[in-house]
Amino acid sequence: LCSFIHTIIPFYALLQQEGRISVSTTPYYHPILPLLIDMENASLANSHTVLPQRSISLLEDARKHIERSIALYKKHFKKKPTGFWPAEGAVDTKSVALYREYGVEWIATDEAILFHSLGDESRKNLYKTYRFDGVTMGFRDHGLSDLIGFTYRFKGAEDAVNHFIHSLGSIYNEQSNPSVFVIVDGENAWEFYENNGFDFFNALYSRLEATEWCKSTTMDEMAKGKNPIELETLHPGSWIHGTFDTWSGHPQKNRAWELIFQTRRDTENFRGVVSDETVRKIEEHFLASECSDWFWWYGDDHVSDFAEEFDLLFRNHLIAIYELMGIAPPANLYQPIVAMADSAPFWIKPQSPLTPIIDGKYNSFFEWLGCGSMDERKLYSTMDRVRGPIDIFYYGHDKKAIYVAFEGDISKIDRHNLKLLVIVEESSEQYEFDLERVTSAENDLIAIDERLEIALSRLHFGAMRLFHLRFELVNGSKIVQTLPGNGALCIDLDEHYAANWFV
Repeated sequence: LCSFIHTIIPFYALLQQEGRISVSTTPYYHPILPLLIDMENASLANSHTVLPQRSISLLEDARKHIERSIALYKKHFKKKPTGFWPAEGAVDTKSVALYREYGVEWIATDEAILFHSLGDESRKNLYKTYRFDGVTMGFRDHGLSDLIGFTYRFKGAEDAVNHFIHSLGSIYNEQSNPSVFVIVDGENAWEFYENNGFDFFNALYSRLEATEWCKSTTMDEMAKGKNPIELETLHPGSWIHGTFDTWSGHPQKNRAWELIFQTRRDTENFRGVVSDETVRKIEEHFLASECSDWFWWYGDDHVSDFAEEFDLLFRNHLIAIYELMGIAPPANLYQPIVAMADSAPFWIKPQSPLTPIIDGKYNSFFEWLGCGSMDERKLYSTMDRVRGPIDIFYYGHDKKAIYVAFEGDISKIDRHNLKLLVIVEESSEQYEFDLERVTSAENDLIAIDERLEIALSRLHFGAMRLFHLRFELVNGSKIVQTLPGNGALCIDLDEHYAANWFV
């Protein structure tokens, strides 16, 4: 492995030299550049976002992140980068102007930014190349990208590729000369795929190569294309929900920003004399403290067993700055930002049998007492996605059926077009529930009102006592949400519930 690692970058450089790929870079410590430049961008992206107090522009730090990335790129590739992937797809007008100033020809971000910028969510607008302030921009198809990042891990390679090519074909048939941008998390998804995704990618690239109506291209080629559409405005936001709320707005996230601003003010007011080497170290600690990952783990939107350790590491960067200046760090830098970690698990197993009424209503506290649960909001840590309408589901069984209740933003569920598929992993059997009909099949029930509830007859499973279920909300060929998001739900019909009782 060690002998292989050093060949990776030279191999990428060769492929880029041959025009087969484009290699982008990202601001050095992975900061959210629009927030460094102007914290007001957080409220422009989402008017409900609460801003940190006494914010200041860290424009010069933003420049340093870009300059360092360019220098590192030149060291390895012997040329300046033509394109940047902004950390988390975060863009605004000032950051794009900064990229242009440094000779960047193209960047990319999410479809939500385009739709906000145009004030129009028509899909026909997505499959085109745009330019803003002299920089070519690619806007990713969020749905297609999330299929690769989150959904195809549950499918065989050929089935996944067939679905992807079919989805591309629908775009090709419905749009005029479309350009489709598929942008996925580069490192986090593949560990969930069979054979680390190699089978899927080999099949995908082979099919793309053999598909006559589809041509793979590079971002460098797209940037050289003729007649891109000029965007008049660019709405600030990121590829996560089109906002900056992952890194600002929550009291913990805002507190972290306020400590950075406080430390920056104190360094600017510092009248002591320090060496050039000390200035360099102070700069390093500042740039490291601006990394997006600190803010990712603050708040309640991502879960980690190491939140307290991350908090300490973040504050230590700022404490070190004061120590380098030879002055006592403020007491508030020694106060933890995070509260004690929430120990509530994302998966709770059933504690007792249950026989609920399948009517889609909250009837009684006791109706689902003893059920198991899976909280989708706590599943994703290093990756984020638009989860779909379901936030949490509850489940259990009795001697007749398996029961599941899905909760979330039920208003987003299109009852006229959506179906719920229940897939048995061991047998690949599928059971379909039509959301327009109260009864889907004999002995199976579905109801949707305040929440979505189903009953799945145990007759389907015969002699099976231990098996795994997966749920898919589908709209035609489009997979809206896969549950659980981390794999499949283990159902044990021989669960020994008596162990949960005491006298």
